Amino acid sequence: KQVEAMKRVLESLNLNIVEMVDENATLDGGDVLFTGREFFVGLSRRTNQRGAEILADTFKDYAVSTVPVHDSLHLKSFCSMAGPNLIAIGSSEAAQKALKTMQQMSDHRYDKLTVPDDAAANCIYLNIPSKGHVLLHRAPEEYPESAKVFEKLKDHMLIPIANTELEKIDGSLTCCSVLINKASEL
Repeated sequence: KQVEAMKRVLESLNLNIVEMVDENATLDGGDVLFTGREFFVGLSRRTNQRGAEILADTFKDYAVSTVPVHDSLHLKSFCSMAGPNLIAIGSSEAAQKALKTMQQMSDHRYDKLTVPDDAAANCIYLNIPSKGHVLLHRAPEEYPESAKVFEKLKDHMLIPIANTELEKIDGSLTCCSVLINKASEL
């Protein structure tokens, strides 16, 4: 029902919707990392190669590289974009191995921000014209050591978010958010 509900919302916003009609294809948003230059797609329990191929066919102007995901639910369970050209990445062996794969697949060199806790690497970056660089990240009371790393980002407006309850049901900041770049009609 999640897909149907999201489709209705996106249609109400008059956004272009591309549907995967291949019933063998799976693609979960938590496995799709868009850097602004290219896509990295985690191959996990919820996303397969066919889903990544359909994404590549849909966004032909961008490179799409696949990254095996082991020991985590999604690719973005341990990484996300923390700013333009900046990948937040967890410290676990699985996260670092995925980062190495992404670095090998890309022609671009991204800066990295390594945090001690994989779950804290899931953050939301926004570039808001009136505010500049805004980063929603996990609250210090949840991941104090990772919060200290985020606090080093002096050019970002940092907004700590408590997410403990949603995390109990595998809800990360990025999977509980849908970011839409559309001018307000107010």
